[in-house]
Formats: sequence, structure tokens, C-alpha cells
Amino acid sequence: MSDNQNLLAEQRRALILDEVRRRGGVRVNELTRRLNVSDMTVRRDLDALARQGVLEKVHGGAVPVAEASTHEPGFEAKSSLELSAKEDIARAAATMVVPGSAIALSGGTTTYALAHHLLDVADLTVVTNSVRVADVFHTAQRAGGTGGRRPGAPTVVLTGGVRTPSDSLVGPVADQAIRSLHFDVLFLGVHGVSVEAGLSTPNLAEAETNRRLVRSARRVVVVADHTKWGTVGLSSFARLDEVDTLVTDSGLPDRARVEIAEHLPNLVVAGEAAEPSPEPAEPTS
Repeated sequence: MSDNQNLLAEQRRALILDEVRRRGGVRVNELTRRLNVSDMTVRRDLDALARQGVLEKVHGGAVPVAEASTHEPGFEAKSSLELSAKEDIARAAATMVVPGSAIALSGGTTTYALAHHLLDVADLTVVTNSVRVADVFHTAQRAGGTGGRRPGAPTVVLTGGVRTPSDSLVGPVADQAIRSLHFDVLFLGVHGVSVEAGLSTPNLAEAETNRRLVRSARRVVVVADHTKWGTVGLSSFARLDEVDTLVTDSGLPDRARVEIAEHLPNLVVAGEAAEPSPEPAEPTS
């Protein structure tokens, strides 16, 4: 990190959090030098990150929070993290969507970002178990002011179920709704990705609902920023060999890229030149 004097608070805090996670802890005086800001600014940033529960303040600095495998942050807490990475991922993933196709969007802040990029894709059928994702399309429809569904607007199917802290709908009702459906492509947000555990979540009911989503999809695209790599939640719901494409951001370390390339057919690193772009799935007939 260097010459970051003009960074917005949001960007500066993302850099601080990345440094804490990468090094296992930082000191205030180190951050003031590297970010070229005052001691008071750094302490305010650490206070804000500590309130979000993503790091722990200690004397003279901060260390990562040692999360239990059952810890599930709420939507608001997650939505403020890695914003630029999620936006890059969303833009890259949106290019994989074919007009007229049937897609599924799972819960999560990255799929929420993706939904905003799909509003103008014609004739989509969108199945989602995310209240937030469904609301993106609903709000856009109301903003059109036509009093009805505009031509080419997405058809959105929101599953029922029990609401999780991340505003996903899970449980038997959601599972039953998904079981009879078939998607061209599933865009899946995850709590954690690793070689050993595959895709995982801290919520047992969400794990089962995600299994149903994976089984119903012709193609599975995981959208996950680099901080998800190596994270393991309580329950695994899919192996890496069940994933067709991982879309992540340029913060992913080189060693992780090598590991992923050994287990997945496609890795898309959003925001970098010459992104590999897998062929979009054809719509179901």
C-alpha cells in the first residue's frame, strides 16, 4: 500500500482489512505510514471495522477475528466489504447471461450486485431465494412507471422459506420449490471456498437449499471475492468438481490461482486484462 492519501474511507478500510488478514495483524503506526493519513483517521477506520465484526482492535493495532464455523454475518455487515471487487465480479458474470435464458441467483451480496447488471437483459426468467435480489428487480419494475410489466422485463420467481441473517430463504419450502425447476445457469454466492471443503456455509438449512440449486442447474458459476478462498463454514454443500466456473477478483493470490486451476475448468479473474470468458449457456427450449 502506498500513496493512498486520496482514498475514500470505504477503499481505505478495505485495504486495511486486507492487510490485517494477509499479515495476521497490523499496528496503527504502520498503517499511518503506508496510507499517508493521520493516526486519528486510522483509529476511526479500525473502530468502524471492529463495529462490523471483521477485525478485533488490540493495543496499538488490530488482528483478524477468529470466526467460528457457525458464524453467519448479516447482509448489512457483508455488504460494506470488498465493494469494488464485488462490482468487478458482477460485471464479469453478467456477460455470461444470454437473453431469454432461465437463471438462478442464490442469496449473497455478490449476487445482489450481479442482479443490478441484469436489469436490461431481455426476457430472463430469474429464480432466486434471496429477498434482496428479488427486490432489485421489483424496484426497477416499479421505477419504470408503466403500471405493469414492461416488454422484455425479467420474470422473477422468489422461493418461499425461512429467512436467514443474510436475507436468503431456506428450508423445506424453498427446497421443494427448487426441486422441480431446471436452470440454464446458477450464479452462486458462497461463505467459503476451499480444496478440502469445497463450497460451504455456516447455515445448515442454507447448505441443503444450495445443494438443491446446484442439482437443478446445467451450469454452476460461483461468484466469490478473494477473501472467500480458504474459508470453511460449518456445512459443505458442493465439491469443487461440481463447479463449472469461479468468478473472483484480482486480489486472489497466485498460489490460490494455481490450486483452483487444478480443480476447476474455468477461472475468471475480474478486473484483469485478458479475462477468460466461458461460452454462455444456450437457453433451454
